Amino acid sequence: MARKTLTPDMLELVAERLRALAEPARLQILNELRGGERTVTALVEATGLGQANVSKHLQLLLAAGFVGRRKDGLFTRYRIVDQDVFRICEMMCDRLEVDARRRRHVLAGR
Repeated sequence: MARKTLTPDMLELVAERLRALAEPARLQILNELRGGERTVTALVEATGLGQANVSKHLQLLLAAGFVGRRKDGLFTRYRIVDQDVFRICEMMCDRLEVDARRRRHVLAGR
């Protein structure tokens, strides 16, 4: 597979999206949305975060293109629109597992 040339503009866009994921509370919200659409109230209950905090994180995730929203009467429902976000998380989890095995191996050799 040929690698793309990353221009400074592309690197900035990549960094912007990664910054949106660099907050555990946003990852927690994304993980909750993995099960389907949720309202802010449902996300507050599921995460234990405050309403203002959840709303702030959702706005950032919306701007980054990871989530979408739709009005449903008085409620706004949020959903995942970019499933690739979970591929990114799985790649990082796989890397963390490899690193943990390597550390255990090194420590066992002491």
